Amino acid sequence: MISAIEKKDLPLLREMAMQTFRETFGAFIKEADLEYFYTHDLALETLEKEWENPESAHYFVLHEGQPVGFLKVNWGDAQTEHELEDAFEIQRLYILQSHQGYGLGKALFEFALEQAVAGQFTWAWLGVWEKNFKAQNFYFKYGFERFSEHEYVTGDTVDIDWLLKKRIREEK
Repeated sequence: MISAIEKKDLPLLREMAMQTFRETFGAFIKEADLEYFYTHDLALETLEKEWENPESAHYFVLHEGQPVGFLKVNWGDAQTEHELEDAFEIQRLYILQSHQGYGLGKALFEFALEQAVAGQFTWAWLGVWEKNFKAQNFYFKYGFERFSEHEYVTGDTVDIDWLLKKRIREEK
């Protein structure tokens, strides 16, 4: 089940974001850089501003009634990049490591694509770490293709994210 994140849920979202980010990238990023990311990019005040943006939406995916993953999507000015016209960004999609392999990430991703289609956007796009081959292959299976890249900065750590896109409707 997928449910919209309410303002009162933001502390839980923050904890889950910190945990999933550590599980996903902790072996590749210095501890000081992780802490910087947590206190700046994932600060409760930052998450509140993102949540209040009318061009973003946040969701939990539930397993046995408990949140075990989350999704953040953006459109309009809320997008992190503006290389595509009439686009819908899937910015964050994370599942707790303990709940991976149950199809929850797939369900959340398909939900995001449904939101993009319902919003009548031309493009869906996302960024994925250049070394996350499992995720890249997942997105490629859905017909996404690489169109650009950008730097993803975590403290002093600079990684490259590939930007992937998929046309979801003909241009307006």
